[in-house]
Amino acid sequence: MLKNILIEAVEAGAEELKKFFNGDFKISSKEGVNNLVTEADHAAEKAIIEVIHKNYPDHQILAEERGAIVQESNYKWIIDPIDGTVNFAHGIPLCCVSIAVEKEGEIVMAATFAPLLNEFYFAEKGMGAFLNNKKISVSNETDILKACLVTGFPYTYINLPNGPLEIFGKLIRKGVPVRRLGSAAIDLCWVACGRFDGFYEHRLEAWDSAAGFLIVEEAGGRVTDFEGKKFSPYQHRIIATNGKIHEELKAVINNETQL
Repeated sequence: MLKNILIEAVEAGAEELKKFFNGDFKISSKEGVNNLVTEADHAAEKAIIEVIHKNYPDHQILAEERGAIVQESNYKWIIDPIDGTVNFAHGIPLCCVSIAVEKEGEIVMAATFAPLLNEFYFAEKGMGAFLNNKKISVSNETDILKACLVTGFPYTYINLPNGPLEIFGKLIRKGVPVRRLGSAAIDLCWVACGRFDGFYEHRLEAWDSAAGFLIVEEAGGRVTDFEGKKFSPYQHRIIATNGKIHEELKAVINNETQL
């Protein structure tokens, strides 16, 4: 039942994403430069919450645009109605709907759907991760110098000491390819299916990382904070890898080693 409702909710959000894509819609700005929210974000979020409330009216919700709906329940739905909003607003199809289900403080189920790419990712705790119903696994790369990485840049404080630009510079100066897709949820899913060997980012919110975190772990990868501690979507810094380059990437990020 829970899985079916999660899939229904993600698909409801994706229908709104597709309906508005490359169309005319209102765009406004949140805090920071190019931190956009569109009419489509609100429509997708509304459709998702309607599905959840129809089936689980007592469940808690944490949604990017609406915020928290706190109720007496052990379940919480963590919703990003459109991850990659800047891409979406510019007609770039690297955007998705991403939802995680948390039970008693643990992410137990997750789905990320990029409908314009026809890629539906799903994971359940202890049951593996899947792309379009086919089981997926992380890559086998063991050498960070041969790895293909992905990251994102925050809209503020980008020039912090040993911050996003400095770490990016350290890697690319050694010839390590580091991509920037503009959707953390897709970044994480692409680590899970082996396209990328690792992902790191300095500031994500829970809705950005909650679903992808479980999908990577269920695909055999490793996800931690920058100190290597157990990851929680409620803290901002994330390293997600195939597990084989994790310690080396963590050391580079923390300026503990030179490539």
